Amino acid sequence: MLDYAHYALLLVVAAVVTLAVTPLVRRVSLRLGLVDYPGGRKVHSHPVSRLGGVAIFIGLAAAIALEVMGELRGVWDTGFITQASDRMNVTGVFAGILLVFLVGAVDDVWNLRAGAKLGGQILAAAVVAVSGLQIEFVGNPFGGGLIMLGLLAVPVTVVYLVGFANVINLIDGLDGLAAGVSAIAATSLMVLAVQGNRFAAAALAAGLIGACMGFLRYNFHPASIFMGDSGAMFLGFTLATISLLGVMKTTAAIALAVPLMIIGVPIFDAASAILRRVRHNRPIHEADKGHIHHRLLGRGFDQRQTVLIIYAWSAALAFGAYAVRYAPGPVKLAAILGGFCVTALMSYWLGLFEAVGQHDDET
Repeated sequence: MLDYAHYALLLVVAAVVTLAVTPLVRRVSLRLGLVDYPGGRKVHSHPVSRLGGVAIFIGLAAAIALEVMGELRGVWDTGFITQASDRMNVTGVFAGILLVFLVGAVDDVWNLRAGAKLGGQILAAAVVAVSGLQIEFVGNPFGGGLIMLGLLAVPVTVVYLVGFANVINLIDGLDGLAAGVSAIAATSLMVLAVQGNRFAAAALAAGLIGACMGFLRYNFHPASIFMGDSGAMFLGFTLATISLLGVMKTTAAIALAVPLMIIGVPIFDAASAILRRVRHNRPIHEADKGHIHHRLLGRGFDQRQTVLIIYAWSAALAFGAYAVRYAPGPVKLAAILGGFCVTALMSYWLGLFEAVGQHDDET
């Protein structure tokens, strides 16, 4: 097992590069008029740069470049290239990550139609899946063992990747929220990857943590820059890729539940929004102010308090996911029940499945 100092180095490099690049990106964005204006469901009160995803991408790219060059030059032997190359085309995987970033960046600049943006996400996910990084089996919840997906592996993987990209995008509604939740998720995935000897996933996760932390310096309330779709879609898609490189490479039947639990708050937020709209005969794609962060603001919490509450909720689910992966049977059951109870109580308290009322609309 590699020393955690190696991943700490990647984290620091990504954080420092992101810290240095973000003000430059913000300056260019403001000069070009690429800003997010207040109004509608948005809670900010003045125009803010929306190209922060560019800085996050550059920070992560710097960390991965350091990892690859260090291995090629023999500075360290992490197995990043050879391990990630196991039954897959690494170039194709990173091409898919780059593509989803570019789709988000184009959307930040020119406001793509929803169909075009989804098409770009699907294409990026298909590139990754065809490159060999796939969900090849899932645990059988009834009879135990594994269910081989066969020809369904590619479409299931595409849905998984696109779903992750969009749940992070949906939760990106308050200063620092998406970056912080992504950092918490990446930390959990890194620890699991290191303990499972999946060093490629761990290196990618370390870089993502650093990029998110560097960006939070400028994105935490009051934010001077937003990550935009180029950041939110990129973060979600990369988290999904990390989980496939690491956690999903085990034959444990519980494997699929682990990354889903780690990113449980954004997933639950998206699911509750869909169910809420169906229940009240509203179009699924119709935006509203019924998301978790809107409900917490409606309860009287300010932006920072709301974000910290969601951080704590995410961290609790991430800890539960770790227990599900490695703890003995009774502890696994307790972790699952604990996560379910916390989520159920929050759902009831916030009224996530209730219609958005006039009071919420004015929040």
